Amino acid sequence: MPVTLSLEGKVALITGGSRGIGAAIVRIFVAAGAKVVFNYQRAAEAAEKLVRECGSQNCYAVQANLNSAASAKPLVDAAIKHYGSLDILVANHGVWPPEDIPIDQIAETQWRSTLAINLDSVFGLLRYSVAQMKQQGRGGHIVLISSTSGQRGEAFHVDYSASKGALISMVKGLSTELAPHRIYVNSVAPGWVDTDMTASTLVDPKADALIFQQIPLGRVGKPEEIAGPVLFLCTPMAAFITGEVFNVNGGAVLAG
Repeated sequence: MPVTLSLEGKVALITGGSRGIGAAIVRIFVAAGAKVVFNYQRAAEAAEKLVRECGSQNCYAVQANLNSAASAKPLVDAAIKHYGSLDILVANHGVWPPEDIPIDQIAETQWRSTLAINLDSVFGLLRYSVAQMKQQGRGGHIVLISSTSGQRGEAFHVDYSASKGALISMVKGLSTELAPHRIYVNSVAPGWVDTDMTASTLVDPKADALIFQQIPLGRVGKPEEIAGPVLFLCTPMAAFITGEVFNVNGGAVLAG
């Protein structure tokens, strides 16, 4: 009997879906049979191209700047209105300020901006998505994209590490809170992945060499290699997994 990872009949909301890891998740979810709503902030052309690629009957793009808890509600409402329900939330969006800044020099404006995007908006997404899933009464799946940095920290990037570590704590608490409602809550924690967000660092030969030394598999990841585990966690194949941090980082979390 063939084994498949199917999301047939499911509706998924994927944030930050126009490029990089998010776009890879959109593609694999559509290929698995899901109807997908994703947001973009400025990359309208990339979003439109992705919708054409996946088919407008399967995929819908919404412009949304996720920078507060309140900013999440219109996006969740748009997903429910377009496809009539919501079964899966993948909170993938986020910001990583690439410049190394010591704690005594980091601006409060940067701190607040990073947490507003990476944490406050995720709180809003959870609040409104969980309410819909509870109302439907058939369970659901939530995957928060955290980071290696959220587990072991990252020097000169305290804002990013704090926000991603907080997502892991949210997963731990919500997994037990929502288990009676059959809502699964997990995290996927990438390390270095070849995306637009990391491009400015990965083109620096010195930084690139240092990064490779910290990854036992000796290379950075591909967006598709993050998307696969996210898909798995949203299927019946992962029906006994909740509250988990799924490390997808080439072993880097063990080498820091």
